[in-house]
Amino acid sequence: QKREISNFDYLMYLNTLAGRSYNDYMQYPVFPWVLADYCSATLNLTNPHTFRDLSKPMGAQTGERKRKFIQRYNEVEKNLSVQCHYCTHYSSAIIVASYLVRMEPFTQTFCSLQGGSFDVADRMFHSVKSTWESASRDNMSDVRELIPEFFYLPEFLTNANHFELGCMQDGTVLGDVQLPPWADGDPHKFILLHRQALESDYVSAHLHHWIDLIFGHKQHGSAAVEAVNTYHPYFYGDKMDLNNIKDPLIKSTILGFISNFGQIPKQV
Repeated sequence: QKREISNFDYLMYLNTLAGRSYNDYMQYPVFPWVLADYCSATLNLTNPHTFRDLSKPMGAQTGERKRKFIQRYNEVEKNLSVQCHYCTHYSSAIIVASYLVRMEPFTQTFCSLQGGSFDVADRMFHSVKSTWESASRDNMSDVRELIPEFFYLPEFLTNANHFELGCMQDGTVLGDVQLPPWADGDPHKFILLHRQALESDYVSAHLHHWIDLIFGHKQHGSAAVEAVNTYHPYFYGDKMDLNNIKDPLIKSTILGFISNFGQIPKQV
């Protein structure tokens, strides 16, 4: 409020308080998608429509998508499975490694998580626009958010090591990450404008809504249900008392689930 620290610094501080760290891919710092415009030739940071709705999780960015996740939540009782909106997470080791796959040591990390090789080319991180469309609209198993590097590290967007990442079904050979038109193909310009968007007046005025969803009172309970923001119970690691689970198979399954699919930050 006093403009004494940047939004970036504030988010890093919250991540640290919540137990997130660069040293743990499974609890890596989580940052929000802040833009919704990846098509325009120029980026207008004075237009509210340029921005993502920070009051809603990635699963509720469109009315149709939100309705489907609410329907999933309400239909659970019929098939006796776990009641939640999302069975995937917005931050996990594989999401972090996939974003940073063009840089070591993340390249090796990604391959080891994938069983020793790169993923199918069409599933690799290759375009900012298509990743936004997948996470905000198209893919019901994709609700990923961003990592801090999107706001300061242009190098992760280029394939400087010339890794052979494969070829997509449409014939596109994967190389550098495809950037929005407003970045003019320049990773440095993308990072500059993306950081300006994070520090913009609009984001400053609405960022607290996203913080409530990720770090605050809308993490779980009735507030999370109302906000369409509930995840599989295993993702709430600090809410599960593993010491009381006697069956070693069940315990190892839960721990494996958490390590593979991510976990909710500690509530601040």
